[in-house]
Amino acid sequence: MMTTRIIGTGSALPAYTLTNDDLSKFLDTSDEWIRTRTGIRSRQLAGEGETAVTLAAEAGKKALEAGKTAPCEIQMVFVATCSSENYFPSVACRVQEALGLKNASALDLSAACSGFLFALHTAHAYIMSGYCDTALVIGTETLSRTIDWTDRSTCVLFGDGAGACVVKKDEEGILDVVQHSDGTRGDVLMASAESRPTPVSAARKGMPLQMDGQAVFRFAVKTVPECIQELMDKTGRSLEEIDHVVLHQANSRIIEAVAKRLHMPLEKFRMNLDRHGNTSAASIPILLDELNRNGTLHKGDLVLLSGFGAGLTWGSALLTW
Repeated sequence: MMTTRIIGTGSALPAYTLTNDDLSKFLDTSDEWIRTRTGIRSRQLAGEGETAVTLAAEAGKKALEAGKTAPCEIQMVFVATCSSENYFPSVACRVQEALGLKNASALDLSAACSGFLFALHTAHAYIMSGYCDTALVIGTETLSRTIDWTDRSTCVLFGDGAGACVVKKDEEGILDVVQHSDGTRGDVLMASAESRPTPVSAARKGMPLQMDGQAVFRFAVKTVPECIQELMDKTGRSLEEIDHVVLHQANSRIIEAVAKRLHMPLEKFRMNLDRHGNTSAASIPILLDELNRNGTLHKGDLVLLSGFGAGLTWGSALLTW
């Protein structure tokens, strides 16, 4: 039986690194306060000339090279982002242009921090339907530009970056996926765009990212383990078989709580949020690329991906590497 396999990974991070000590120079906070509550030590912020598009294109190029895939082989480009600099054209179309993906169709998806998983699931569905054989899946964010940098409850959490995967029809790879949404709880994590006045409505000023941290924490530590168990039941696999868990990198306390609820060793939960913070839709593919390039992932390993975010949205995928 055929499925979808990740054959190449790539990532890109902005040049500028903002440490917790840097934050303490203009916020009432400290390195210890941030580390003990989040596990984050530093994060990268997009500077002049760095955008969701440029980061996505760089990550995508590296994924193509790693997967030994020519640009002409890509038939679909899926980009997960909620922080594009433009309403249109889409980031995916800009990436198509930048990488010369002349045979691809391109579209963006928005599911916040769950975005990469939703995009991966979409690529898998396209491949399983027979619409395409090879796709490029990217998560890219510049959320630093949507944040109130006087609000220490949110600005200490987020960083910018992009991660990408080339996926292809193969005999091994994704075993199964699950994903869910609950729009009734959307107001616990939200940001709004500005709008211009029209003949029938006034202009609306954009609202920076706002979050009910406790509500998000409760949602994540309850819903993520349930989602993972749902996936285990669908695949007939056990948690003991899993070699690596790549969970959305939001907060080390959430990851620790999920591991505890699942009765799994924390050592299986890979982390890089201490260096990059929460990069939203980019966090899972950035971590995947790091694990792939440093030799942590081996052929045949059982890898669990799981994410959660605004919407509210959440999902998981189980795959063999």
